[in-house]
Amino acid sequence: MNYSLLTLEILAALLGLGVLLADLWLPSSARKLLGYAAATGTGILLTYAIGSGAPPDGTAFGGMFVVDAMSNYFKGFFLLSAMVVLLLTIDVSETLVGYAEYCALILFATVGMLFAASANDLVLMFVALELVTVTFYILVSFSRGKLASLEAGVKYLILGALASGFMVFGIAFIFGSANTTNLYEIAAKQGELAKSPVFLIGLLLTVVGLGFKIAAFPFQMWAPDVYQGAPATTTAFLATGSKAAGFALLLRIAFGAVPEITAHWSRLLLGLGIVTILYGSLCAIPQRSVKRLMGYSSIANAGYLLLGVGSAGLLGGSAVLTYLGGYIFTVLTAFAVIAVVAARTDSDDISSFAALGQRSPLLATGLTVAMAGLAGIPPMAGFFGKFLLLKAVASHVATDKLFLVALLVACVGVVISLYYYFGVVRAMFWPRNVTDLTSIEVGSATKLALAVCVIGVVYLGVFPDALLQGAKQAVAGLSVPASPAAPAATHAVHAAAK
Repeated sequence: MNYSLLTLEILAALLGLGVLLADLWLPSSARKLLGYAAATGTGILLTYAIGSGAPPDGTAFGGMFVVDAMSNYFKGFFLLSAMVVLLLTIDVSETLVGYAEYCALILFATVGMLFAASANDLVLMFVALELVTVTFYILVSFSRGKLASLEAGVKYLILGALASGFMVFGIAFIFGSANTTNLYEIAAKQGELAKSPVFLIGLLLTVVGLGFKIAAFPFQMWAPDVYQGAPATTTAFLATGSKAAGFALLLRIAFGAVPEITAHWSRLLLGLGIVTILYGSLCAIPQRSVKRLMGYSSIANAGYLLLGVGSAGLLGGSAVLTYLGGYIFTVLTAFAVIAVVAARTDSDDISSFAALGQRSPLLATGLTVAMAGLAGIPPMAGFFGKFLLLKAVASHVATDKLFLVALLVACVGVVISLYYYFGVVRAMFWPRNVTDLTSIEVGSATKLALAVCVIGVVYLGVFPDALLQGAKQAVAGLSVPASPAAPAATHAVHAAAK
């Protein structure tokens, strides 16, 4: 067993356990040090993941765990999200009763995400996803003194359990028809499995389970309530790490295991994407809660990403990964500001952001950059991501008119988003009837997190080549190790990357 492939996962788990143990001996006045230690440790793991110390490609546990370009791509973003969220928790640690446990849960959720990025077996996928989901059950309802947080936790628990049930049934059907849960082996048999109704039903149920994780219609009903009720730092991690983990699994199944079936299901994926964009965009318009607005925004963004999955091929897959890269930085920037304002005013209503340009120019600038990035305004990272997705959809317009409909709906969604995103900007710089002009203090940890995210949003928008090349390598790297037992799988996966 090559345990070196699991170095990141093992170290992240040990870091979480270390935070819990350190809490036993530290006085309550020094608990904030745990946040710095956890963020620093995660930053070291991030440096290891993207540096020369990263493990080479390979598999472990009989092919259940794989390290490749796709897994390395996602692991970097998971660790980045965890580091930024841990930094954000430091300045709001007084509002989190049981701060050490909160930091440890963030790290344990990160472990689940790291395993999800490398999962090459449906069983490991389910276990990794459940580790992420169970920790979020606690994180969402962590503010036990607030009814909204408890309500959000209950809703997430009930609907999450329902989604897990769908996924378990799907995996059972797939195993019953394919006699395996390994994605390489499924890829080798996909030609004959495509004719099996039991396998297709199982695959559909598995996609339903993943649809809940990514908040795609009609599995999105939990997102606005959970986004609004959960602590802002939890929502930041849920909107970035958890959503990216869902897409990591979806892409590995769609482009790695069953690329031929994915091509046949392109119209279904496009239809889901179209409805998801319209639902998220239209429901975001009347929102007064900024966190709830971000929840509907997350739904709409899941729709854009589904269009990329439905476009299939190297262009569609790389567009999805590039979009996710910019999206993570942008959403973290937005929630860095929301966390500070919510802690200061105990509200996330848009009126709480009134005159933020005068009360804290730093926070107002950061949120403006985030809103512009989410709306797809150049030169922010969101513009290039949306452009690639629209380009991937447009490349199929000549062969299928539904792609034309999807392209038009995506453009309409972008126009609608300008209204509700810049409604927040208008409140910050051109408010009406403002009575509170008290300045808002920003802690050093939040300033560091905000600087990292804003630089990421602008840099990836101006110089997107490195991100795009990494995305292309990740999609093209969904290949099966050469072996006599799996030549058909190798052919199928490479065909998906063309």
